[in-house]
Amino acid sequence: MLFIKKKKKILNYFLKYADVLVKILSLPCMIFIIYGVISSLFFVKMDIQQKDAFRIIYVHVPSAYMSIFIYVIMGVMSILYLTFKDEIFNIIAYSSVEIGAVFTFIALCTGSIWGKPMWGTWWIWDARLTSELILLFLYLGYLGLRKAIMNDFIASKSCAILNLLGLINIPIIHYSVEWWYTLHQKATLSSRPTIEIEMLYPLLAMILGFFLFYVLIVIISVKNEILIKKNIIDC
Repeated sequence: MLFIKKKKKILNYFLKYADVLVKILSLPCMIFIIYGVISSLFFVKMDIQQKDAFRIIYVHVPSAYMSIFIYVIMGVMSILYLTFKDEIFNIIAYSSVEIGAVFTFIALCTGSIWGKPMWGTWWIWDARLTSELILLFLYLGYLGLRKAIMNDFIASKSCAILNLLGLINIPIIHYSVEWWYTLHQKATLSSRPTIEIEMLYPLLAMILGFFLFYVLIVIISVKNEILIKKNIIDC
């Protein structure tokens, strides 16, 4: 009984401060994204080799990073859910999956748009591209499995297991350009970034902006899901 009260207390705290967090994070999110967009379009110099086509990295790279980051977050939440059986972890994972799928789709689309002038083709079965496509299928598989199973507990547990199995793909995405011969360029950001400082700052701003946007979406989604569940219980 004490454990249940403690969980309810945590949920009540979340509901109490969710709107405050949204208000606090919204402004820096907009600032980072607006700065990144304006700087990348109007102030960053044109690349000598790629011309203006390189500017797509300011959407592509943050989206690709977020697609991986969100799936890892879901994996952590799945482990915590299976271990402690606390519904909040399941709600966070489920609230993350749709935006994770959107970021992955954007990463694939922008990568294809960049690939056409650089490689001469919209798509090639490159190791990095293929593993990123598999990540999209994992997101969609999670959503499909969740919708297909009527029992909420079984659906949550099955999705958590699927999520953990899919984590095998994450190091493959990250190290694919190192393990295999690939057309995809090496990591843009590393311990020693390979791009100039004036190009780097807008890119970091876009990554931070996309991250804050994800956090905002999750906070709002988790809040709505908790309120729905509370209303069902009250009824």
